[in-house]
Amino acid sequence: MPIGRVTQVVDCREAMGMGKGGGIAQRGTISECRYPDVIVVGMSPGRRHVTKPVCDITSGLRQQGVEYSISTLVLNAGSGVPPDAPKIAGSALGAYFGLTEKEIVQIEKHKVAILHHGNVRSHVVHKVRFILTACNVKAIVVSQSPIDYEDLAKEGVKTAYVMPPADQIRTKGTVMEIVSGVTRGQTPTREKMAEVISAVMRLIKKKESLE
Repeated sequence: MPIGRVTQVVDCREAMGMGKGGGIAQRGTISECRYPDVIVVGMSPGRRHVTKPVCDITSGLRQQGVEYSISTLVLNAGSGVPPDAPKIAGSALGAYFGLTEKEIVQIEKHKVAILHHGNVRSHVVHKVRFILTACNVKAIVVSQSPIDYEDLAKEGVKTAYVMPPADQIRTKGTVMEIVSGVTRGQTPTREKMAEVISAVMRLIKKKESLE
């Protein structure tokens, strides 16, 4: 049983960061741990920077002694909405949400993906649907705006509690948990961090019991 501090080695960037000291992660960057257990997927950096709350969730999981490796992926094209989504008021002009083949491989090699896509309800639903159409992974959705399993199922997303009709399923991956009320650009409250940690622990333990 370990006593005192436990050292974790993290490969933090694949490119130079932005800002003083290279502290702000660029798009297309992944921080990887030794074993691919949990990956936190965040939007591309912009005026409202990606490290809040994505990096808080990553570091919070580690600080709470979650005995799994936590990776963070900053998407190369994480702004806007997918090109096949309906035209939505408020979507970023000229920006389309998307995934590269490399990002799909990076996400799929993990047991659990935590997906954070901001504050616009319809954007969150379509981004989750787009990712899980490409990636066969169990997902926890973290958002600021409240969404539910029915919102996702209406767009063909498989969920643990509500399934779309068989002929309308569009995703390979499945949403297992939703944690709403996590404000973009701010550190999550202790209560919300506890919800995320509990969701991760339940999902990992369920997967391990089935393997």
